[in-house]
Formats: sequence, structure tokens, C-alpha cells
Amino acid sequence: MHHDGLEFHNVGELRAEDEYDGALIQRVPETVRTGLNEGAQRRMRHPAGVELRFVPEGEGTVELTLSTVPDNGVDEGVVRIFWGPFQGRRDFVPDDPEDVSSLSGVGSRGRREEYLVGEEPVTLELSVPERLTEIEPAVADDLAFHPQVCRVQLPGEHRGGFVQYHEIEGDVRPPRNDELPDRRYLAYGTSITEGESPLAEHLTYASQTARRLDADLLNLGSCGTAYCDPAMAEHIAGEEWDVATLALSVNMVGTFSLEEFRSRAAAMVETVAEAHPDDPIACITLYTHASDVCGDEDAADRAEAFRGALREIVADSPHENVHLLEGTDMLPSIAGLTPDLVHPGDDAMITMGENLARELEALLSE
Repeated sequence: MHHDGLEFHNVGELRAEDEYDGALIQRVPETVRTGLNEGAQRRMRHPAGVELRFVPEGEGTVELTLSTVPDNGVDEGVVRIFWGPFQGRRDFVPDDPEDVSSLSGVGSRGRREEYLVGEEPVTLELSVPERLTEIEPAVADDLAFHPQVCRVQLPGEHRGGFVQYHEIEGDVRPPRNDELPDRRYLAYGTSITEGESPLAEHLTYASQTARRLDADLLNLGSCGTAYCDPAMAEHIAGEEWDVATLALSVNMVGTFSLEEFRSRAAAMVETVAEAHPDDPIACITLYTHASDVCGDEDAADRAEAFRGALREIVADSPHENVHLLEGTDMLPSIAGLTPDLVHPGDDAMITMGENLARELEALLSE
């Protein structure tokens, strides 16, 4: 969506409510959010995969003001700046790109490219790094994101609370289509998809996959609440994308019976596939996790039963664009998980992104 000269990427609605000073950013429209299970309603207000994008039109600095609404004990988060595919530095960038003497730490002069945003509004001061303006036009045009596209990445899963947009000052416009990736990749799943444990948004497996596909990511991961709600299925069906993954769903193991999982997952796959007959949909079975390695036979059997149910759903689907990927192939080892043996850390997320991108590229090439 576009507002105030910005593209609000992976945003379904900006909500102005009495208790908030700014506009609350949420990933789906309110009509969709209120149709989800109670936990997912809250998760859709966490800005996983959300970027505020613009291209500066003038020479001056652009000022963007944001704040955090505390949730689940988290009252601040780190907002990171990318310029096209280029990641901003952690502290400051010197005004003179030839001057590297001032990069020793906090106190260096220049533009900050990471911001800690808390409950009090914080104004980000943003301008195109001089060095990036020197890239040859043919090289810049060949990148998935043009270097002059400012991508303000908000902190998602467990890295921040809800985020409010307040205002922007400066001469900006939304990116044009030719300044953005040609492909769109949509990911639905649990906290693993939303991105609980890596250090930053660009390290989630969904982001890593999108980068390798030169695709724009739509992240609809829902921590602890990926229950294949009909409202979410309809929303995914109505979005524009070229390839989608449905990671279904460790959240439903122990929460739903096997038959209820089968019914809800099959309905989601059918709804999405019917609306996108020409776009590949990859259903991913449970990733490698504690149930596979801790010697609990009942837990291992239960996990395998849910994997088997998803295999049957895909095998029985009449839609040729529905495919199966084994989560244990995407994440073949527990190495790189966090100590709960469920959530992937940075290294495991990168491995998943590499493996998944390879599989999706093959599907897109068929």
C-alpha cells in the first residue's frame, strides 16, 4: 500500500485508533485480522517482513518518525536501513565516503543506519549514501532492488513490539516497479516463518529465500498460531505472488487432532491453489526439531503422522501447481537450532534459505 509518498510493503492496513498517537502498522487488513484466531490477530500487528520504502527526490535529508507500542514485554526494537540490496552500517557512515577514520564507533559523524525505536517517537534521518550514487547505471538497473530505494526494515518476531508510523518529511516518492524485484514470494507458517530467533529480519529463512530468488517477500508467518484459518487462506488467495510456501504446521501438533489438521490444511491448500492455478505452491512438512531427536517415540510418531497427512493432502490435490517439500530436507540437521531444538538460529536459517530457494527456483522454471 502507498501513503504519504511511501510504499508500506507487506502492510495490509494503517490503523488510527484512539489509544495510539500514530498509525498502527499491521500486516493484514482489519477485516482479515479479526477473522483469525485470537493469537494470530495479535501476531499480524507484529511487523515481520514489513518495510517502509521510498526514493528520495531531492538533495536534502528525509526524516521518518516511528515509535513502538509495547507487546509481550518488549518495548523497543532495532530498525535497520537498507539501500536497495545494500545493508546499512551498524553505527554511523561518514559524510565523506573516502573518510574511514571516523568509523571506529559511537560518536562518529555522519548518518546513522540503525535506530533503536522505543515508546517515544524517534526520527530517522535518511539520505542516499554518496558511494551508491557512483554505481554505473547498467549495474544498478540489473539489481533486484535499485540502490536508491530506501528500505526501512522494521523489527518483527520477538525483536520489537507493534510499530506506529507518525510522519515523513522530505521530498520522496514510492519506488517504481522497475526499481523492485520482478518476482513476489509469499511465505505462511509458524514462528519459524515469522522469524523468531535470528538476529535480524534479513536473516530469516523467508528473507534468505527471497534474496536468492531475487524476489520480494510477503511474510505472513504467525508465531504459535498458524492454524490454517479460513480467513488467512482467503487472504493469501487474494494476494499477488509468483510462488508461495505453506509450512503446515508444528503449531497444530498437540493443539488439533490429526483429522482436524487434515481438514483445515486441505481447505487452505484448495483455497489458495484454486485462486492461483498458474503459480507454484510448495507445502512444507514439519522441519527437523526436538521430536525427531530426543528419544520420545510418541512425539516422533505424532510428528511423522502430521507429515504424512500433509503428504496425502498434496498427493490428493487435483491442482498440478501444488507440490510437496520435506521440511527435513530443507533443514536436514539440528545443528544451528536454538537450545529449544525447534527454532532455527542464524546459521540454520541460512541453510533453509539456500535449500528452499533451490527447490523453488526449479518449480518456477518448469
